[in-house]
Amino acid sequence: MKKENGISRRTFLKSSVMAGALGAMGTGTASVLTSCGGGNGSASSATKPLKEPGSYYVPELPDLASDGQELKAGVIGCGGRGSGAAFNFLNAANGVTITALGDTFQERVDDLADKLKKEKNIDIPADKRFVGLDAYKQVIDSGVDVVIIATPPVFRPLHFQYATEKGKHSFLEKPICVDPVGYRTIMATAKQAEAKGLCVITGTQRHHQRSYVESYKKVMEGMIGEITGGIVYWNQNMLWYRERQAGWSDCEWMIKDWVNWKWLSGDHIVEQHVHNIDVFTWFSGLKPVKAVGFGSRQRRLTGDQYDNFSVDFTMENGIHLHSMCRQIDGCANNVSEFIQGTKGSWNSATMEIKDLAGNVIWKYDAEAEKTQYKQTDPYTLEHVNWINCIRGKKPIQQATETAVANMAAIMGRESAYTGAETTWDAMTASALDYTPKDLNLGKMDMSGFTVPVPGKPIDKK
Repeated sequence: MKKENGISRRTFLKSSVMAGALGAMGTGTASVLTSCGGGNGSASSATKPLKEPGSYYVPELPDLASDGQELKAGVIGCGGRGSGAAFNFLNAANGVTITALGDTFQERVDDLADKLKKEKNIDIPADKRFVGLDAYKQVIDSGVDVVIIATPPVFRPLHFQYATEKGKHSFLEKPICVDPVGYRTIMATAKQAEAKGLCVITGTQRHHQRSYVESYKKVMEGMIGEITGGIVYWNQNMLWYRERQAGWSDCEWMIKDWVNWKWLSGDHIVEQHVHNIDVFTWFSGLKPVKAVGFGSRQRRLTGDQYDNFSVDFTMENGIHLHSMCRQIDGCANNVSEFIQGTKGSWNSATMEIKDLAGNVIWKYDAEAEKTQYKQTDPYTLEHVNWINCIRGKKPIQQATETAVANMAAIMGRESAYTGAETTWDAMTASALDYTPKDLNLGKMDMSGFTVPVPGKPIDKK
């Protein structure tokens, strides 16, 4: 495996402009927020809320989940994110363990099993280590209570569907689908999960990051007024890639290099930038009705996806969201969200709200949060909330909300690939399915994995 500049999407997040926001203020009764002067000090009391308190979801984010029923988890997808989520789960509560592992490849399963033994003294016996494209069924059927689904994104709708059929609570890493067929599977399965009273949390960890939660509350209280638009960014260096090794089959190589193939990852606008798009759809409560975008491939060394995207989304009420993402070394980097309102703006890069004159009227106090809380990692806090919901018998279902942001990213991607305007109605009804028809772990038809070219050639004179 090679890495560009030794950077991964997770380590980049922690070193980006958002790093100062990772340790953030909680949603408990003790407030450690800073309200800054410079504007109208009574601005918050004079504002009209966008939503009334109690009408929107705010998670409780203690350091550790409350004690309760013992929970046995199965991990489906034992790579970097699956391994990370496994330890997030174990660090989120007492009385939880992992009893089954599944992955396409034996070495991934064994690596995580070794790590669990070394760091947590958890033994995963050989008969609970499952390998292959159908390993997810064996994990789910092995007697677990909950499943952590962290396979390449194309597989997540199918795995979520089977877990829900079997009555298992699911943690779904984002993105949760890569195409319209997967989107519809997610939406239908989410309804089934609700009907069964299951708890479904997704890996959009900003929903469990205290700085974002407190910012969301301030926006809902009306501090920036009515939302009029926004810009969201995920611009960073190139992610990791794997060059093909001798003896690897077509499918084995692509899955091991999954983040660079559009059928597996959905391209980075879906796989990664969905985080930022999700912040705007979450804060605004709106979905896009159409998208016009463009992108290109200039530097990527493997796979068949783009290096950059720029998309103009028109939302339901006519306001616009500009989406920008890029994975190229040596360029200006930015991972943040900016939302403009009639009375001010919010910027996640600084976790500040400013009035229209540019005065800071509210700022999130990360240092105070560090004093008040021991656990500041949002990747762990999402598991704290998940476990609390399960133990408290308080069903939660985040898949539908995440699917909206996911579909927005799909709309932007397809517009960039084709050069055409895409619409919500057409895309959600589309038969587009990225799963290869000849999917197997051996030889595949590689002729279909080509870089998209938008529009048409220039007319010859």
